[in-house]
Amino acid sequence: MWKWETDQEAKAVIVIIHGAMEHHGRYGWLIEMWRASGFHVIMGDLPGQGMTSRRQRGHIDTFDEYIIEVKDWVQAAYQFDLPVFILGHSMGGLIAVRMLQESHVNVAGVILSSPCLGLVDGPSKPVELLSYGLNKIAPMVKFPSGLTIDMATRNADVREIDSNDTLYITKVSVRWYRELAQAIKLAKLNLNKMPDVPLLVLQAGDDKIVDKSAVKKWFNELSLSEMHYKEWPKCYHEIYNEPEREEIFEYSKIFIESRLKALGYLI
Repeated sequence: MWKWETDQEAKAVIVIIHGAMEHHGRYGWLIEMWRASGFHVIMGDLPGQGMTSRRQRGHIDTFDEYIIEVKDWVQAAYQFDLPVFILGHSMGGLIAVRMLQESHVNVAGVILSSPCLGLVDGPSKPVELLSYGLNKIAPMVKFPSGLTIDMATRNADVREIDSNDTLYITKVSVRWYRELAQAIKLAKLNLNKMPDVPLLVLQAGDDKIVDKSAVKKWFNELSLSEMHYKEWPKCYHEIYNEPEREEIFEYSKIFIESRLKALGYLI
């Protein structure tokens, strides 16, 4: 994991969880925006992704590997003795949800960015059926993810950088897919296990990867004291990379600062 400390008097700590196929290096702009606004940031690469070398790229044995890793990041955030917020994008949002459902973590609020609670285009039915068998006999067999850079963002600069990114994953294992599918299922089945933590869901309105209707359905079935849903109509999946990202960041910051005021950390 890595830590980026603000040069100002710190208000809180933001733990960022990246999505599938990608890595922390794609979040330089967002990290700097939080730092410049008075927040420490903690982030790492998830197992099997980015610069991690202890696991074959694009593969996990169990989704719990992600949760265990992120819990370490949260523990590191506690060392600052400040309120801790989680920001999870896509699969990172799913990881945040499953961690909150299954573990006790003390956080002041959660932001989910286009959380992976359903896919726009999953595998065909024959491939889906085949994956169950392969998961038992050849779990490390890999297939193309079916995702492209152009599906993620309208930002031409980001697309160009991603096209030359050697850390960007293009193939995933059968086990990885089956664990993702199971985690999505459990996130929906365990709605009653979500802790009463302030929640902001930011959803891309023109998401070509995550099924926004599944996200909205999951959100509407929650029962929390404070929960907000905001859809950004023109945005593709990666809202913090979109042309509107400065406005989206400000919206996110207002949510976090309002929580800090409620807790008595800001006047």
